[in-house]
Amino acid sequence: MRSLDPGDPVAFAAERELDVLVPTRNRPVELAAALAGLAAQDAAFGVVVSDQSDAEPAWLHPAVAGIVRALRYAGHPVLLEQHLPRRGLAEQRGHLLSRSRARYVLSLDDDIWLEPGAVTRLLTAIKQLGCGFVGNAPHGLSYADEHRPQQEAPFEEWDGPVRPERIDARGPKWGRHTVHNAANLLHITERLGLAPGEWRAYKIAWIGACVLYDRAKLLAIGGYGFWPDVPAAHAGEDVVVQLRLQAAYGGAGIVPSGAYHLESPTTVPDRDVQCFDVVSATSGAPAAAEQGEVRV
Repeated sequence: MRSLDPGDPVAFAAERELDVLVPTRNRPVELAAALAGLAAQDAAFGVVVSDQSDAEPAWLHPAVAGIVRALRYAGHPVLLEQHLPRRGLAEQRGHLLSRSRARYVLSLDDDIWLEPGAVTRLLTAIKQLGCGFVGNAPHGLSYADEHRPQQEAPFEEWDGPVRPERIDARGPKWGRHTVHNAANLLHITERLGLAPGEWRAYKIAWIGACVLYDRAKLLAIGGYGFWPDVPAAHAGEDVVVQLRLQAAYGGAGIVPSGAYHLESPTTVPDRDVQCFDVVSATSGAPAAAEQGEVRV
């Protein structure tokens, strides 16, 4: 097999409508599946992969390289970078963001497979809603036969336009996050009985793994510039930016979700430090730490 051209950051930084930003570490198999999902989409976009693997970067795996070539053949620019040393998830996401000049950026974890049409649906939603971000919470299909009515209960659709709202970490609206556990959102969507092509926006606390941001709005609230203020071992970096965006511009989850979690073991086992306990969710000022742990 011929060597794979990683791409040129300068040439990649064009003013497209959409770029997909994919952080990865030690997951060539999962990354291949995630990129294959992107290759099946009908939208136009570029792709940035930022690899922090302990050994060689994942795109040296033949399966990943093959999908990268398929993406490029279909007209999608792809930039591959080995971004070291590791300074934490917030810095990694900030680096990815710095590589894009697109109108919108889709932050996609490397263990998420997207069904065909998912990206176009997210783009349609953010354009119509005009908010800071929209997201597809991933389904865990190994739980498809497990119903959790109490965790599904906080689901609430947006009635009318998505409006800014303040979400306090562990505050009254924080319980909305249980809607995204296991296969809860899948069961909720089945009950809604949506017609083909129909989608709904719903209220969230935060949403992980597959989030489409308005890049200008994300930069306006500071992006991931808080990364030097948190230790390298952390989680919850996406929660901070989403709480800030919701307060300023609003944000929403979208059903149906076309995102599916591969349910591989996490590459972030140390979650003792949550970013929203270290930095303010409304500014860059330090916040007083709170007790307890929330798995993000």
